[in-house]
Amino acid sequence: MGDLLKGISSFRGAVFPDHQALYRKLAEEGQQPQALMISCADSRVMPETITQSGPGELFVCRNAGNIVPPFSTANGGVSSAIEYAVVALGVRDIIVCGHSDCGAMKGLCHPDLLKPMPNVAAWLKHSHAAHSIVCEAYPVDLSERQKVRAVAMENVVVQLDHLRTHPSVAAKLATNDIALHGWFFDIETGEVLVYDGAAARFTEILEDRPLPVAVTGRGRPHVIPQAAE
Repeated sequence: MGDLLKGISSFRGAVFPDHQALYRKLAEEGQQPQALMISCADSRVMPETITQSGPGELFVCRNAGNIVPPFSTANGGVSSAIEYAVVALGVRDIIVCGHSDCGAMKGLCHPDLLKPMPNVAAWLKHSHAAHSIVCEAYPVDLSERQKVRAVAMENVVVQLDHLRTHPSVAAKLATNDIALHGWFFDIETGEVLVYDGAAARFTEILEDRPLPVAVTGRGRPHVIPQAAE
C-alpha cells in the first residue's frame, strides 16, 4: 500500500495541478467518453495507457477474462455498464480487448486450476465456446503458449457475439449507430491486433488504412408483417 499512497501524493502534487481545469470541466459538465472498452482485470493491461486516453475519454469495464455474459433478465455489473454506456452516455463504439498470457484463458485450458476457485470457474462458463473452438478447429500440436493465445483471441470473438444479444446494443446496431471492435493486446511486445469481421481474422493496425471493424450496424429496414387477408 505504501507505493499506492506515494502515487496518490504524486498525483495530487505533480499531476492534478496541470489538469485541474479539465477535471473541473468534467465535474461540471459530466463525461462524454468516445467508447466503452471491456477489458481483462489483469494488472498488466491498462486500457487508458494502451490507448493514451485522458480523463473522460474512455468508459472502462474490467473483469476476469474480458467477458460479456449473454443478456438475461438477471442483473449484472457488465450488463449494467453496457446499458449505461450505450443509453446514458451514447458511446458509438464498444471494444472487447483480450490479451496474451491471460490467466482466465489458462484456467479454461486447465480446469484443475479452477478447483479452489468455484466462482471463477462459474464465471468462465461464458468463455467455454472459445476453448471448444480451439480444441476442435485448431491443430492438435499447439504449444501451451500458442493454445492460450488462440483461446484468448477466440474469446474476444465469442464475447462480441454475446454483446449483440444485449437489447441496447442490438437496437443501435439496427440503426447503424454503433460499431463493435475486437482487440488483442500482446503484453510482451505492446502490439495491438484488431479483429476484422469481414475477413474473420486478427490483423495489425496500419495507420494508412481504415481501422478494421468487427461488427458494424446493419442499417436494416423495418420488417412489417403482412396483414392477414
